[in-house]
Amino acid sequence: MLFRLLALVIAIPLGLDLYMPVPEDNPLTRERIALGRRLFHDRRLSRDRSISCASCHDPDRAFTDGRPVAIGIARRLGRRSAPTLVNRGYGRAFFWDGRAATLEAQVLQPIQDPNEMDMTLPEVSARVGLPSGEIASALASYVRSILSGNSRFDRYAAGDRRALSAAQHEGLQVFRGKGHCTACHVGPTFSDGQFHNTGIAWRAPSGGGPAAFQDEGRFEVTGRPEDHGALKTPTLREIARTAPCMHDGSLLTLEEVIDYYDRGGNPAPGLDRELRPLRLTGREKQAIVEFLKALSGRIQEDVEHGDERRPRSAISNARERGTGRETPSTAPTA
Repeated sequence: MLFRLLALVIAIPLGLDLYMPVPEDNPLTRERIALGRRLFHDRRLSRDRSISCASCHDPDRAFTDGRPVAIGIARRLGRRSAPTLVNRGYGRAFFWDGRAATLEAQVLQPIQDPNEMDMTLPEVSARVGLPSGEIASALASYVRSILSGNSRFDRYAAGDRRALSAAQHEGLQVFRGKGHCTACHVGPTFSDGQFHNTGIAWRAPSGGGPAAFQDEGRFEVTGRPEDHGALKTPTLREIARTAPCMHDGSLLTLEEVIDYYDRGGNPAPGLDRELRPLRLTGREKQAIVEFLKALSGRIQEDVEHGDERRPRSAISNARERGTGRETPSTAPTA
């Protein structure tokens, strides 16, 4: 019954799980998705009315912003990169550190963050004339409607053996084999939804001094020693369009990401046991890049209005935002 009701509201694209978990107290409706879309673009949610949710999660940029870290009102810098919102309806934990257990909890936190929208829930409720619970339900419903699928890889997996180029097919084999990528990037969303210390947060501070975790990640939520520096595995769908990469935007291109993992990451304490030097050849690295491009598909949102987006490439993001150099690897091919 749940799937039948879901299918009446949103169409699940090729490659994604036909089952999406939706809370019983917030069933998807066309009206609620449409309200959430309006709120998502409503600048009244920020104190000075200068930004909306779409400022950091731009639909034309695969629901990211092309910046290393998010920028809030008065140009205040956030701590982490704004991740893509595609397929977040399948998530089990939200934010890079997993501090929100549901989308309904997640969507309210940026509104209240002093470095983002800097509002209180009573203030924003008064501005838009809706209870905070209704705001949360509507925004969460809209986010659940943001889906990315029907990529070249999805068409290949569905039986179209011509959907992948020779280089992309070679990259798929490296991705599944020597590249060891499927240790974390698995399933329809290409993420295990878990938290891993890949060493990316371990480095010397910019002002000098010994190396340390510059972001404690999941440890800030759980307090468990094994969670120092652990961050959630991001989806790889639309990865060729969402540079810069990592939680802090510290790697500008797909080549830099692959080089990082090829060397086994930074030598951080408690480094995830799955990380090790891979010794990939130059051809194997480029093949993985080509395969990752095949994970860019078509993004759909607010299906009631028939919206389907083909976002800008990460080249355009980097060029316009000034966050990175222009490289062929970030151009979309699907």
